[in-house]
Amino acid sequence: MPVPFVTQVLNTSTNYPPANLTSKCSMPYDEDRVPLMILYSMVFVVGVPANFATFLLTMQQVRRANVLGIYLFSLSVCDLMYLCTLPLWALYIYRGHSWVWGSTACKWTGYIFFNNMYISVFLLCCVSVDRYVAVVYSLESRGIRRPKQAWMITMVIVVIVALGHLPVFTMEEGDADSETQQRCFEPGQTTAMVTGFNYARVLIGFLIPFFILVFTNRTILSSIQASNSIKPKQKAKVRRLALAVVVFFLVCFAPYHVILLTRAISFHTVSDKCHFDRGIYTPYSIFLGFSTINSAMNPILYVLSSDNIRKEVRRGLSSVRSWRSSQRPQVSESSGQLREMSAVSRHVSAIQINNCL
Repeated sequence: MPVPFVTQVLNTSTNYPPANLTSKCSMPYDEDRVPLMILYSMVFVVGVPANFATFLLTMQQVRRANVLGIYLFSLSVCDLMYLCTLPLWALYIYRGHSWVWGSTACKWTGYIFFNNMYISVFLLCCVSVDRYVAVVYSLESRGIRRPKQAWMITMVIVVIVALGHLPVFTMEEGDADSETQQRCFEPGQTTAMVTGFNYARVLIGFLIPFFILVFTNRTILSSIQASNSIKPKQKAKVRRLALAVVVFFLVCFAPYHVILLTRAISFHTVSDKCHFDRGIYTPYSIFLGFSTINSAMNPILYVLSSDNIRKEVRRGLSSVRSWRSSQRPQVSESSGQLREMSAVSRHVSAIQINNCL
């Protein structure tokens, strides 16, 4: 399983040679084969159709200048690009961590893979902040939540993360053309610079976004609970959504960043580096794989929670049922379909809060 490229960039800035060429400490590559193969296969099968549906549905919201739709549309594009790399990683792991498609493919695959993690994290923060502004500052938000600003924020996030990952194309750890070592972005030696950067990643890439999500969703929940115009059933839905957003973020990103923090701390405390690295390699790889679940679940959690998106789905389903009804004009069948549509409508409720939730 590859590791974030920035670790590799910092390695190349020291006097150490590439670790995969010099280190006598071999990693237990076979231990993560089965769980990662299963994980990547499930994420790919669920994530591609879910994100493609999200792409189509949110495109309608983008055309209507819906700010939340812009963030969700951007997230679906990012996730689809990322999901396209999973078959290559799965084959790489299946072949015993042997990359056979050349260095260029390795670098591009790693570039897309690691870009996605932090673009997704920051876009998730944008979604929560947008909801926070729309709910807590409902009157003022009309002048703040504008499509042009949403596009600018999205582009700034993408450009900053993409520029930060450009050194991947010059790294020796991405040179997978060697006849003896066809590794693609495997762990390298830990240095003081790498350790310092890992601390920063835990802080900027996980802790700060986590507190943003907790603060915004908690404030949204408090504002909704204090409103007398919202029904208890709708309040319960907002509460479940707010809790799901925070828990989902923790499940996908907390295990990996905890392992990352553990590796950083071990630089100061562990003397037998090889034994420690071998022991932590498998959970490190698997927990990094957990972050891929984010791309498969984003459409389910965020798109289905959008009232505008649910309206699009209901409108589409109604059109399909109306067309079927016109093809079968019998009274008994039409009555049965109308009863079915009525039953579906009774089970689908929307959270009408400034077209945000």
